[in-house]
Amino acid sequence: MPVSRRLLATALVATAAFGLAACGPDNSPDQSAKGTTAPTAAATAPATSPAAAPATKGAAPTTAPAGSASDEPEGFCTHAPLPAGQKWIYPVKGTSSTTLTYRDTKDACGVNDVSFEPVGADRTAAFAPTAKGHLSSVMAAPKDVDLAGAVKHINECLASPHSEKGSYPCSAGDYKVAVDASGKVTELWERAHS
Repeated sequence: MPVSRRLLATALVATAAFGLAACGPDNSPDQSAKGTTAPTAAATAPATSPAAAPATKGAAPTTAPAGSASDEPEGFCTHAPLPAGQKWIYPVKGTSSTTLTYRDTKDACGVNDVSFEPVGADRTAAFAPTAKGHLSSVMAAPKDVDLAGAVKHINECLASPHSEKGSYPCSAGDYKVAVDASGKVTELWERAHS
């Protein structure tokens, strides 16, 4: 009996050691953004034309060096600068084929990317007659749609925010818009979320 107890104790100690070793750093690609290395220049470069896809990676993550105590937030906390006439918004109910109803946003820290939080009162902006939209998905290439298609998608997502139908499921409500000199929305880009 004493030999079997020793064998059992040895097996338990070995199992615990293997279990602790498995808790080491996770080097998977989706975890690498947590470190202190900055994202590549391509991820932080601002879009150069209104038709370009939205910049989805924020500035370098704000992290404290290993071993230091800091109250600074970790993760991606600010978005890359946008070209003049573009901004991040959060559409709200009341959006129609002629008017975008939205809230402005502020940057918030995210683990894999900057996130946007709606702030302030609802605002409205007229759509330009030639306005177009771009739906995004992590499962499919971006899809260009006319204004009616963009408004339909926005309203479906407002009615059912967690809808995952088709290749273009609802985003977290983040859209980048381009506004012309008269204040009309000329283009909308949905931001894909995983």
